[in-house]
Amino acid sequence: MFDPLASVSRIAGSGLQAQAKRLQIVSENLANSQSTGATPGSDPFRRKTISFRGEMDRALGAELVGIRNVGTDRSPFRIEHDPSHPAADANGNVKLPNVNMLTEMADLREANRSYEANLQMIKRARSMVNATLDLLRSS
Repeated sequence: MFDPLASVSRIAGSGLQAQAKRLQIVSENLANSQSTGATPGSDPFRRKTISFRGEMDRALGAELVGIRNVGTDRSPFRIEHDPSHPAADANGNVKLPNVNMLTEMADLREANRSYEANLQMIKRARSMVNATLDLLRSS
């Protein structure tokens, strides 16, 4: 039997899981935004990316959110001239992560809002189930 309220909860739950993973990726990027290589000339932390896909749940009859992959951003590293840095190369240049704080903060905000929206959907579905049960009890 098809239960629309249960399907709403499953769909929103898959969205919660996807956005939680996205928040984790953004947090890792922010935490490592200044992580340089360990040796002179070595590569620093490379920004992580996440992409999503729709996954059809035939039993539910709905499309859920899934994670396609967690990858790395192949954009070039930032270069800063700092000869005193332990990771500086022979020219005194240090490779810094390709993490843009503004981009990460915008992504963090978007993921947080998406997470909250999915959470509200689950709360609304539970509220509707409880209201239905109350109606059945009173009749």
